[in-house]
Amino acid sequence: MGKTDPTVISTAPRRPGRKARTGGDYLSGVPPMTLRTILFLDYHNVYRGARETFHGNQGYASTGQIDPMRLGRLLVTKSRDRELTEVRVYRGVPEATKQPKGYGANRRQVAAWEQAGATVITRALRYPADWPASREEEKGIDVAIAVDFVVMAVRNEYDRAILMSTDTDLKPALEAVAALSTGVPHCEVAAWSSPDPTYHSRRLAIAGTRIWCHWLTQDDYQKVTDSTNYLLP
Repeated sequence: MGKTDPTVISTAPRRPGRKARTGGDYLSGVPPMTLRTILFLDYHNVYRGARETFHGNQGYASTGQIDPMRLGRLLVTKSRDRELTEVRVYRGVPEATKQPKGYGANRRQVAAWEQAGATVITRALRYPADWPASREEEKGIDVAIAVDFVVMAVRNEYDRAILMSTDTDLKPALEAVAALSTGVPHCEVAAWSSPDPTYHSRRLAIAGTRIWCHWLTQDDYQKVTDSTNYLLP
């Protein structure tokens, strides 16, 4: 069910006089030799998706964890002429006084990602008045992803952006970046592909616009899974 991206040439316009990192000029119609690629990762959304798709929402807290840098490298190897220039991970952070164990695990996991080379953007979790009867929730993560996704496109900081999330609140960001391009949009998405043929695998899409999806199979998931128990100090 996995697919490879047939797109090699980008026609996304660059600012006048700007050259591709390794040669070529979009304005002249000559493609760059490598496409600067950034992965934008909505971590909790991706984690929950992995648990649902491959584990039936069963298992330990570590079940569904993935290594962001390994995932980024895997995605660029699925297409030709890609250079992974950054992996940006967006996630919520528990409050230390309310969830000290979760806060410690979160900090250790973020530190491991950053040491491996990822850029991590965090926002404090929101706790409702009746917590813990009602669960804490992420607040502002979708906005942070959307702003960076669009602003970095406007600043010409990538040739390809891969957004991995099923949060439909991010569709306007996809639409905005797709509108900046001519020909083939330089925004793409990634999604988990279920091994169960009766299960409907979810992805972000825009009606009437071709957005390439990198479907990630169970075999792909096994290559990027992280079984570390970050609750242990």
